[in-house]
Order: sequence, then structure tokens, then C-alpha cells
Amino acid sequence: MAVKINLFERVDSGKGLFAVETISLIYNALTTILILILYPRMDHPGMMLLERAGIVVLTFVLIFLYQAVPCRLTAFIRMLVQMSLLAYWYPDTFEFNRLFPNLDYLFAHAEQFLFGCQPAVEFSKHLPSIWFSEPFNMGYFFYYPMMFIVVVYYFLKRFEWFEKICFVLVTSFFIYYLIYILLPVAGPQFYFPAIGMDKVNACIFPPIGDYFNLNDYLIPGPGFDHGFFFNLVEASQEVGERPTAAFPSSHVGISTIVMIMSWRVNRKLTYLLTPFYLLLCGATVYIQAHYLIDAIVGFISAFFVYHLATLMYKRWFISPVFKLMG
Repeated sequence: MAVKINLFERVDSGKGLFAVETISLIYNALTTILILILYPRMDHPGMMLLERAGIVVLTFVLIFLYQAVPCRLTAFIRMLVQMSLLAYWYPDTFEFNRLFPNLDYLFAHAEQFLFGCQPAVEFSKHLPSIWFSEPFNMGYFFYYPMMFIVVVYYFLKRFEWFEKICFVLVTSFFIYYLIYILLPVAGPQFYFPAIGMDKVNACIFPPIGDYFNLNDYLIPGPGFDHGFFFNLVEASQEVGERPTAAFPSSHVGISTIVMIMSWRVNRKLTYLLTPFYLLLCGATVYIQAHYLIDAIVGFISAFFVYHLATLMYKRWFISPVFKLMG
């Protein structure tokens, strides 16, 4: 018999911040300091500072809302807003790493040395039909729905762990984002059109300095261009993609962490998500968003990032945030 969930069931976490809000404010503060250091060189630092102030205000407005109505629903809203803000923090990494010399040429050289080719080019070239293009693009598009499904499952079925997994997930993103700020790698879909496919085919990968500081042309993805999921991915990339965040692949890293979370709570859910996960991992290279080494390191790093974020939660937040009140 199904258990009914009362979204307005009262919960009590005290008067302070949730763990996920704490880590978000820490990341906000760290990047604010970086803006102040790089202020003269940045494109629109004043606006970035205002946006950060707005995020702080929004965070505390939601705290006041929760204090007025402390229940599962308002707790979920607070968590969901912080996770939704990741859509802001991701392109924000580009505003920092665009100032530094691009490193794609090193990764393209490494790819050529390790595999004797550019897998991001060869993969789609040998599997161009709709029967491969659509499944891979579907997997890539399923990145955020996969996260949402697992987070909602914890909210509905394992509420006592909900705060923890939200913290681990958001913290994992921030760990990857800090790497992206310091390691400017754009990926094949940006680097290859910047140097020209004639050079790629000739295995010539020149450094391009701060080229992406003024240029952000994104090559259309390979595959069947009339496909439904192909066009969904293209539309989403046109809106939110930037020449940043290629190494390691957070798509592979975060989706692996999501799979770990699902495995720990429900094996059937894991089996359901596995085909989408495998297609997503393959799609990162198929659509040329990443080099193959990005995907490999993304997978390996996921286990370290997951354990680091979990350790941070245990050290910083000893007792559970949520205590159900009868």
C-alpha cells in the first residue's frame, strides 16, 4: 500500500542555514573575492557582484519564508532554488577562465598521443545515422532529468537523507566549477572550429592564447540534424553553453555521483537510469563536447569528489538538519 506524503508536514531545522545554502554562500564569497582581484580585467565585474548580492538576498528571503511556514514543501523549495542556481554558476566559470591562456592544445595533443586519433571526431564520423545520434543526444539531454528524479526520490522516500544528498550534489558541482575556473579547457566543439578542421585533420594543434576571451563560436553538433533530441541539445547549448568546463567532464562526473546516490537507496532505480547514464557518458564525446580523456577523468574523479563532499558534510554538519516533529 502506497504511503501518502504530506508536503505540509512540519519540519524543524532551527533558525540557521541549510548545509546546501552554506556551501553556496561559501562559493559565492570565494568567487566574489576572485572578482575583486581580477576586477580591472573582467568584462562586467560590477554586474557579477550585483548578481551575487541578489543570490544572497534570495537565499535569506527563502529562509524567512521557511521560518514562517516550516514544512517539507518550503524545505524542498529552498533546496531546489540552490540547485537551480547551478545554471547560473556554470557559465559564470567562463567569466574567469576566459582571462587565462586556453589549454585545449595540450589536451588535443594528449588525445592524439594516447589514441592515435581524435575520438571526438572519429566517433560521430563512424556512427552518423539517426539510430546512434538520437539515443546519444537523448542521453545527453537526460543529464538534468536524471538528477531531478534521484533528488525527488530522496525527498519522497528518504527524507532523512534529503539534505545530505542535496549538499553532496551541489558541493560536487562547486568542486568541478573551481577546477574549471583555474583550468581553461573549452572542448572540441569550441577548439576545433577555432583552429580549423584542416589543422585537426593534419594533427596540428596550436595554442590559441586568450582567443575565447573575445570569441565563443560553437560548432553545430554532429549527428542526424533533424532528430528531436538532436535539436533539443542544440537549443540548450545555444542558450547555456560556453567555451569552458571541458576537463574533467562534469556530465560524466556528476551523473556518476547521481548513480552512486541511486544505488545506495534503490537498486531498481539504478537499473532504470543505467541506459541513460551510459548513453550520456558516450554522448559527451559523440557530440564533441569533450575529449575522451575528459570523460575518463570525469568518471574516475567522481568517486573522489563524492567522498570529499560526503566527508565535508560529516565534518561540518554532525547532526541531521531535519528532525521530523510528531
